[in-house]
Amino acid sequence: MKDLWENRNFMPMLLKETFKPFDSLEHIFEVKFDGVRAIIFVNKKSIYIQSRNQKDLTYLFPELDSIKNLVNKNVIFDGEIVLLENGKSSFSALQKRLRVKSISKIKKMSSDNPVVFIVFDILYENKDLTCEKLLKRKEYLNKYKDNDFFVKSKYVDNSGVKLFKCVKDMELEGIVAKDKNGLYHINKRTNDFIKIKNKKRDEFLVGGYEVKKNGFLSLALGEYRNSKFYFVGNASVRKSSKMYDIVLKSKKSKNYFYDYDGNIFYIKPTIKCSVEYLEKTANGHLRHPIVKDF
Repeated sequence: MKDLWENRNFMPMLLKETFKPFDSLEHIFEVKFDGVRAIIFVNKKSIYIQSRNQKDLTYLFPELDSIKNLVNKNVIFDGEIVLLENGKSSFSALQKRLRVKSISKIKKMSSDNPVVFIVFDILYENKDLTCEKLLKRKEYLNKYKDNDFFVKSKYVDNSGVKLFKCVKDMELEGIVAKDKNGLYHINKRTNDFIKIKNKKRDEFLVGGYEVKKNGFLSLALGEYRNSKFYFVGNASVRKSSKMYDIVLKSKKSKNYFYDYDGNIFYIKPTIKCSVEYLEKTANGHLRHPIVKDF
């Protein structure tokens, strides 16, 4: 195997998904934070922050430079970069940081709205640790002290259902179940990490659609606020869905959206559908909407 410190062109281990929380003596359970997955390569002299798709994020988050002070070896951490608002991670606030290109603005935002690196794994400490079991890697990780920008993810043993209930009550993103004896599989998605998302569900109206090349319909969804019909996002439906034919047979109409004008077919917003999604952004748009029923 190539040395991970020298050969950084790899993806972190990815998660499979299930839809119901569970208890298990073979697993630990952690809160799933809503941020940007990142691998951090760090020693006393340098730090390099890499996204899951091998993009360099180092310049965007100068506040994380202080992580250099925590180590005295070549270390690779795996975790999530999050931006907290009112005690919760806010992906929409973090997106604003990701879009900034000006060095002066990046510096100001790193001071005004600093991020935190929630670290949940360690892959390297002067040697490759990916063949160590998860709880052994946690022992390595626990040697590093938390500070304002580096916080180790806490976990509970066995009790996934109880943790998920707490997460749901607090309106957080979800939890992750991790095999206590699991190894770290770079470039792979495995059952050693399993995410269980806390998804929200509401009803929205179809205001238009577009027929995609793959045959799917992309629905333009909206909702009424103060008597105006606002766009909330797009969600796809397959040809096998009953809604597919109903939408296609709907009479074309004017654009009822107050804040959207796309190159699509518009229909009168009378078809109501139940949609599952992660959260609403600050501008009212849905993150990862999935049509469940109508």
